[in-house]
Formats: sequence, C-alpha cells, structure tokens
Amino acid sequence: MSTTTSPIAEIKPPATNVGVIGWLRTHLFNGVFNSIATICILAILARIIPEFIQWAFIESVWFTSGQECHQAKGACWSVITQNIRFNIFGYFPYEHQWRPLLAMIILVCMLIYSRDWNKWNKKLGYVWLFALFVMGLLMKGGLFGLVSVETTKWSGLPLTLLLSFFGILASYPLGVVLALGRRSNMPIIKSLCIVYIEMIRGVPLITMLFMSSVMFPLFLPEGVTIDKVLRAQVAIILFTAAYIAEVVRGGLQAMDKGQYEAAESMGLNYYQMMRLVILPQALKIVIPPTVGILISAFKDTSLVVIIALYDILNTTKSILTEPEWTGFSTEAYIFIAMIYYVCCFSMSQYSRRIEKELEYKSTSE
Repeated sequence: MSTTTSPIAEIKPPATNVGVIGWLRTHLFNGVFNSIATICILAILARIIPEFIQWAFIESVWFTSGQECHQAKGACWSVITQNIRFNIFGYFPYEHQWRPLLAMIILVCMLIYSRDWNKWNKKLGYVWLFALFVMGLLMKGGLFGLVSVETTKWSGLPLTLLLSFFGILASYPLGVVLALGRRSNMPIIKSLCIVYIEMIRGVPLITMLFMSSVMFPLFLPEGVTIDKVLRAQVAIILFTAAYIAEVVRGGLQAMDKGQYEAAESMGLNYYQMMRLVILPQALKIVIPPTVGILISAFKDTSLVVIIALYDILNTTKSILTEPEWTGFSTEAYIFIAMIYYVCCFSMSQYSRRIEKELEYKSTSE
C-alpha cells in the first residue's frame, strides 16, 4: 500500500497583522487610550505642519537685508545666511577664518576615520598627535608664517568643538581613575576620591566656570596669568569627570564577585585584572549612561558665556542684538538647535554602534 504526501499549504497571518497595517495596529492603535492619543496627535500635526511649511519655506526669505525681512510674512533665514561667517567663527580675524574652518574639517575627518575599532593602533595614535598639532597651529598661529591669534578671539563653533572635544577626551579617563580610586582599599586614596566627587557633584557647572574665571586668578602669584580658555577647559574636564566616575563606579559594582576571583586565580595583579577583565566588562555595561553624560557635557559648553567666552550660542545672541536683525531669534535658534542636534545624534548613534559591535563580539565568542 503506497501513501502519497502532499505539501501542506503555508498558513499566512491575517493581512491586518503584517505590513503597514500591522505596524499601525501594534504601535499606534493597540488599545483605546493609544488610539485616542494617536488621533489627537495627528489632528494637532495636521494643524501645525501646514502652517509651519507655509512660514518656513513658502513665504520665507533667504538672502535679503534685515529691512526686507521685517516686511516678509514668513521666516527670515537671511539672519543666518547674511551673518554665517560671524555666527560660525565669531571674532576670529575675518581674513584668517579659513584656519578654524580647516581645523574643524581635520577634526571631523579624524573622528569619522577613527570610528572603526580595527584601525585603532599606534600608527593612528601618532596621526592623532600630528592632527592635534596641526589644528592647534591653525588656531593659534605664530609659526610657518601664520599670524598669531589670541585665544580671546577664539569663538563660535570652533570654540564649542574645542571645549567639548577635549573636555570629553580628558574627562573620561580621569573619571575611570576616580571610580577606581573610590573603590580602592587604601583609605587615603578612597577618601580623597570621595571628597572630590561629592564636592564637584554638589555644585553646578556655572559655579565651576565662575571660580575658574574670577576666583582662581586671585590665588595666583602676581604677574602669573593662565589663559581663560584653558581655565574653562579644565573646569569642564573636572566637572564632567566627577559624573563619569559615579557611572563607572556603578558598572564596577555590577560586576559579579566571581570575575574578580577568576582573575586572581589566574595570577593577575591588580593592574592586569582591571585592564584585561573587569574594566572592559564594566565600561560596556555603562555605555548608555556614559554617553548621556558626554552629550550633556557637549551641550553645557554653552555656559561659558558667563565668563565672556563667545561660543556659537553667544555669537548668535550678538547678531540678534543688532537692530537690523532684532525679532528673528526663532530662525537663529532653530539653526543653532540643528547644529547641536547633529552633533548629539551622531554621538548617540556611535554609542549604539559600539554596543551592537560588543554584543556581537561577545555572542560570537
């Protein structure tokens, strides 16, 4: 007796559960409350978006004078296009503004090139040192025929990137060291780290900047001065490092005790245990909160306005104080918000990429 087998027809899910309709039902209309909220939000967007498009694009002006902007019905993007060089470079000498532009291009190119971990080696480190020297030379000048520019004229976007980049670069390892010191078994080291972290976290960044600009010079010997930009940079580094230290300490406490015991059983000393076993796992755990602190540090650079440093936010405010451009703060701040968004979003996306790469590496091993 022979039996024949026929293929069983594949049962497909209902059309309302897959595709666009399925996504809408799952994410936007998966209950009475969510359905009502979705309808209300769509109604608000239907009311706002057409008016915004009308204001921002259809009736807007882009390359006109301030007088013509006051007569326009839409947005005045001319406040940006007509003042873009001052907005970006601030008080840096006009004829030498190609120098900070080139320095920013080098920085961005180096960051993009260095995002691949496979390229991290000694050669890349030497390239970074050379790139930092070139960027410093372009900003400061004084060599190879470049006119020297005082740091008091460093302003706009280059100053924002300078304070944020070096603030992040230096505060992260300092925060790791402070976290290790706080968990140290040596009472003096532990006490000093605790006092430092709690003292710094107990005051706002504005206070730190004010102290570095006004109070700190009073304690210096007569005739000794320290550059204002450098003082602000140090204040940002010290402030950010204290917050990173607490995040890293949380990652160290989350480590299982067996990891320490396994490392000790292999004969590793404290330095080897932390470098090879504990820190790689702890830092991986705290990537999301660490990136949040670094993004916050990037945005907090705008607070240097209180010590008369003209970052990109303050150069924008200077433009808006001119009678010709008074009343167009919305357009100017939208432009600044887009710059901050691009930078912060890039940092966030890079952190997600690191998390995925580390997760894939751990699962493949």
